[in-house]
Amino acid sequence: MTDHNPSVTRSSVIMASGTIVSRILGFARAVVLAVAIGVTTDAADAFGVANQLPNSVYAIIVGGVLNAVMVPQLVKARSNSDGGKGYVDRFVTLAITVFFSVSVLFTIAAPILVRIYTSGWSDQQLALATAFAYWCLPQLFFYGLYSILGEVLNSRKAFGPFMWAPVLNNVVSLIGLALFVFIFAADPNGARPISEWGPEQIALLAGSATAGVAAQALILLLSWKRIGLKLNLNFQFRGFGLRPAMKAASWSLAMVLVTQVGGIVQTAVTSTAAVGRDSGEAVASVAAAAIAWLIFMLPHSVVTVSIATAYFTRMSEHHQSGNMEKFKSDLTTALRVIAMVSVIATVLLIVLSYPMARVFASEYSSTVALGNVIAAFMIGLLPFSFVYMMQRAFFALEDTRTPFIFTSIQIAIHIAGSITLGFVMPKEFLVVSIALLTAMSVSVQGVIAYSMLRKKIGGLRGYGVSGSTWKFLLAAIPATAVAVGMVWVLGGVGSASYAMSGIVPSLLVSLLVGSLSGLTYLLLLWALRAAELNELTRAIRDRLGKNKTS
Repeated sequence: MTDHNPSVTRSSVIMASGTIVSRILGFARAVVLAVAIGVTTDAADAFGVANQLPNSVYAIIVGGVLNAVMVPQLVKARSNSDGGKGYVDRFVTLAITVFFSVSVLFTIAAPILVRIYTSGWSDQQLALATAFAYWCLPQLFFYGLYSILGEVLNSRKAFGPFMWAPVLNNVVSLIGLALFVFIFAADPNGARPISEWGPEQIALLAGSATAGVAAQALILLLSWKRIGLKLNLNFQFRGFGLRPAMKAASWSLAMVLVTQVGGIVQTAVTSTAAVGRDSGEAVASVAAAAIAWLIFMLPHSVVTVSIATAYFTRMSEHHQSGNMEKFKSDLTTALRVIAMVSVIATVLLIVLSYPMARVFASEYSSTVALGNVIAAFMIGLLPFSFVYMMQRAFFALEDTRTPFIFTSIQIAIHIAGSITLGFVMPKEFLVVSIALLTAMSVSVQGVIAYSMLRKKIGGLRGYGVSGSTWKFLLAAIPATAVAVGMVWVLGGVGSASYAMSGIVPSLLVSLLVGSLSGLTYLLLLWALRAAELNELTRAIRDRLGKNKTS
């Protein structure tokens, strides 16, 4: 996002705009889901586990095997005489075959998976979660198809469709949830017993979620057609240069397995918190953790993923041409812009954790339980986003072994910590402590990843990452004071406060506080002459200029 790469600037803005719309709709979907089945209820946890099964694998797909393997190999294949068409057909055919097989296998194994991911649940709650899982697990195939088709588009610098397709997913899911509330009525406090859940309710709630993912994947076929691509399935895999990709995928697959183990342990330990509801208190468990993670991912998805996706292709090209100076420049530019947004996002979402939680939770006790988890997760946003970008740097270098190493260390810390917390922490504080553990383990992972990256490409001094980050932290101090002061002026976050009185007031308080604090932050960065502000301004100007001439 510097002067020498305006195309990346425009690509990042296109993707960010699609992600913003998608995340707004996703936020709305989560609110409607909370209205339909609650946040700290047994039904919400049952659906949360079932819907998390395919989502967990999807997160790994995007951040692991496909992202690590496809873009560098597809960029390299474009130098072939056919422009990489034969390579694309064979790779996509192989990936579709694998995803279809895995989806069928996982769907059949739904009862086993649900039991693996939970602990201490009643037979009725396990049965409900399993029924949801049968409807949700086919999402695996469509998430895989979406990733495959989207990464091919990314390798050809057609970034927009990949980021805009989830909008359709959220629209379809919202329609399904609205129908569910209209037909079966809202139940935010869990008044509907699990025994009253019938096949029609399960099919509509979980089936509409899967229909949204299917629409998200299939719409990309139209984008293929627009740029002149046509999918021709080709099962002749031998002798066409897929071996390097498979070698790279082997380490990514190992990382998948390690990460999956960590996810299983975390979800299983988190699920035990539901036992604490026997005392009648609102206790955060699987569903609350999922909503907190959704809020945590808002700034990461809008900024970090958009920037990383655009720069990933460029860094792969620089690696292929041997231009490591441009590689470092692109990497450090991306890290600086990511830091600028992550710092203020961390501040705002910690200060506004209770008002944000009130959007989803109808009772004050549930709001507090969810808000504490949101604040705990946010502590790890900056290192999490840095790790994500550094992983992309290794993937661009066609090195999937090193990310496996530093990811395995983080997962080992997290597994040991989660199991320990499961034994020693009171149930009402268990999910909060796991969120803090996540922030700590990701911070350790970031330090290790940075050290390994320096050994791989040489020092990064002189590129301004450390200096810029300290500048952002300095500007965030007055911005934090403004945010805290505004919340206090508007009545605080007590049970009788205006911000806690309803969904609309909590959103209004969040919008007002976020706007004033964010403006303070931007003005201070302008006064400090932060170069990253110019890059964002240029991004917006380039995009608006493109719109006027198109």
